[in-house]
Amino acid sequence: MKRWVVAVDGPSGSGKSTVSRRLAAALHARYLDTGSMYRAVTWAVLHAGVDPGDTEAVAKIAGEATLGLDNGTDPEHAYTRLDGIPLDSEIRGPAVTAAVSAVSAVPAVRALLVARQRHIIAASGRIVVEGRDIGTVVAPDADLKVYLTASAHTRAARRSLEQAIDLETTVADLARRDALDAGRAADPLTRASDAVVLDSTELGVDEVVGRLVELVGRAGG
Repeated sequence: MKRWVVAVDGPSGSGKSTVSRRLAAALHARYLDTGSMYRAVTWAVLHAGVDPGDTEAVAKIAGEATLGLDNGTDPEHAYTRLDGIPLDSEIRGPAVTAAVSAVSAVPAVRALLVARQRHIIAASGRIVVEGRDIGTVVAPDADLKVYLTASAHTRAARRSLEQAIDLETTVADLARRDALDAGRAADPLTRASDAVVLDSTELGVDEVVGRLVELVGRAGG
């Protein structure tokens, strides 16, 4: 089975997860949400009562955690399993969202999860992988790299609607996460030089997916 990788990167609220799930379904491909892996580790850190800023303790928890991907071949119902526990809504709440950037910035955590992500990719055929460092770090040899973005206001409005949080709070939170993700020393959020930039500010989900399907076709996928 020939490996064919689509890497979808971009900032919070750009629509990566929804678009990547639907793209994977359209391509009959496997789906990997790398962000959910970092969120699962963050959930474990908080569940253990550990300070996300305690890098040594965070790295220890990450090293001891057993992460799995369930229904990776069914993108619409894929979720992450931690130590045998299926996690979905638990890792999408405000507590994990507030702490995930700090946990994700720990070099030992990134090294561990990047290795696991590469293993999943290597064992897959066609796969859509989404995150913040896929085209630059996890899969720099991806067949198609996409950097999905949107205006700050649009991203905040989408996230506010998804999580039922007021817009002003969401704007501040996204600005904080953008700064942390772009400024971290280990694998910062950045656009790969050969990535196709797709601005979804004025586009609906179906339009974005349609354009990505076209890009895949042009790239030989």
